[in-house]
Amino acid sequence: MIYLRSKLHVLLFAVLVSVNVTGFAANEEEIDSWLHGAGVIGTIALVLMILALGVIIALARFNSYIKGYKQKKIEKNNLQFNEDILSMDSDQIDQILEQRKASLNYKLSGEELCGKEAPTDKRGLIYEITHDPKPTFVAKKQRRSKVFLRTDPELKKIVIAFISASAFWLIFGTVVGEFAALKFIWPELDHVSWLSFSRLRPVHTNTVFWGWGSFAMIGLAYFVMAWTSNTKLHSYKMAWTSFILFNLNIIFGNLALLMGVNNGGGEFREYIWPIFVPFFIVPLVMTFINFYQTVAHRKVREIYISNWFIFASIIWTAVVAVTAYLPINGLGETAIAGYFMHMGVGMWFMTFTLGLIYYYLPASLNKPIYSYALGVVALWTQMLFYTMIGTHHFIFSPLPWWLQTIAIIFSVGMIIPVTAGTVNYLMTMRGKWSHLAKSYVMPFFLVGVCFYWIGSMQGSLQATRYTNYVWHFTDFNVAHSHITMYGIISFVLWACMYYIMPKLTGKEPKQFLVGGHFWLAFVGMFAYTLPLMIGGTMRGLSWLQGAPFMESVVLMRSHWIWRAVGGSMMLLSHFVFGYNIYYMVKGYKAHASEAAEQSSATELTEELLETETI
Repeated sequence: MIYLRSKLHVLLFAVLVSVNVTGFAANEEEIDSWLHGAGVIGTIALVLMILALGVIIALARFNSYIKGYKQKKIEKNNLQFNEDILSMDSDQIDQILEQRKASLNYKLSGEELCGKEAPTDKRGLIYEITHDPKPTFVAKKQRRSKVFLRTDPELKKIVIAFISASAFWLIFGTVVGEFAALKFIWPELDHVSWLSFSRLRPVHTNTVFWGWGSFAMIGLAYFVMAWTSNTKLHSYKMAWTSFILFNLNIIFGNLALLMGVNNGGGEFREYIWPIFVPFFIVPLVMTFINFYQTVAHRKVREIYISNWFIFASIIWTAVVAVTAYLPINGLGETAIAGYFMHMGVGMWFMTFTLGLIYYYLPASLNKPIYSYALGVVALWTQMLFYTMIGTHHFIFSPLPWWLQTIAIIFSVGMIIPVTAGTVNYLMTMRGKWSHLAKSYVMPFFLVGVCFYWIGSMQGSLQATRYTNYVWHFTDFNVAHSHITMYGIISFVLWACMYYIMPKLTGKEPKQFLVGGHFWLAFVGMFAYTLPLMIGGTMRGLSWLQGAPFMESVVLMRSHWIWRAVGGSMMLLSHFVFGYNIYYMVKGYKAHASEAAEQSSATELTEELLETETI
């Protein structure tokens, strides 16, 4: 068993590890040499970027609080001044007014610094003298505090229903995940068969995948499809049918898993096929038809880039879902496992969520996307490279060597779509960084976009044979999956929800609660992932040394404690998020009607004023 010299060494190992694949043992000299690899430096930079991102957001919010405090202090001084004025007699007030009038009438002559003589330039340094009356900085216009989005009431209902259900499944799935994580610390926590880890773990993953992520994505996409097509949703009846059947699918699927009825070792596809078939029919077939017909009857010429991403995601996932449940055994089953495991994440969740960013990010900033061309490049390169990377989960397995090599090459090729998308999003944010201090929608988007690049780059590095040799089948993979599914997907979905829900309901959650949700989730994710990256690396190195397996289990105990701590913070943030959704949804119909009336009255007043001006 390897004892590392310092915590710094441990962190470095967790970043990138190069291993001698010619043998199954590594000595201490070889391990020390890994620290000098170029990949180590690159991954350290990725980790530091994440930490720097949190510091930047914290400083922006702190600066906002300082400005707010100063403004309150000024208002307090003004109020005190008013009280002092009221306590004065008329002679004192007249004297103050005369002094104020004299100060306002005072003007500079313009000769205070240069005198009355004309300027001379004996050395030829001055090339232009101007007297520009315009100020260098123009005060920004105040943005309207609340804008109630007037749209089809039925569309609002379906979007709110999907988002509310997603919040419920997120809390339920995280409670199950937290309970399963506690079992690593207290194995004797219970002795009930249907609460064993082997049953709770697939309940956790399938619930947050299909219940939280899929519900949220589809609900947000209903609005995007109708709004960007400038038309009504094709069929609300079909949307509500899919909503009901989708919920029943998750309920029956989880009950089957708790009873021990599952699809064997198929990760993320533990639902047996009689239960998974409704999942295939509901979000894939019915939703695709609904979306397609909506776009087909659009009232605008162009098909917005978001819709291309969403359609591509659904079509590819249909292919993946059918392939995953084909009766294939042996090595073919292993290849399909890796294929579905990664394609389910990349083509369903990632591609779908990227499409949502292309609408909700520009809309929240009130500006167009930076480059449509970059979006097209990101779309087609995503379709090209992501389709062949699943096998990198089984490097050094009995699968053909050429198939493993192709997976590694395509994993590295993912740098192209990831970089194109990240540049497009960040350039869209350019000039709007002040929004970091105004609301938490921008911080949620910024974290999601930055994790999209950092997590994807780390995944490409991990796909290489040397790093895969140490990290795979360890807790490092658990950390990586949470960096991507939580740091990217969840943060982006939260950003979209916090933007659109106040516009649909007319009610905005309290900013300090949204901030509590953000920081608990952000810090909790660090407390969850970093210890698992460190412990997973140490565990892999322990295996390479040929140490008994139980030693690696004991080695992970302290890291599992930190995972439970981070998971508890994440769970608490989800409860705050659930309350925020409940606050916006509760009584939104009455509030929406009132807000719509006020909005109509305001617009009518503005029209009358414009008419009088003309």
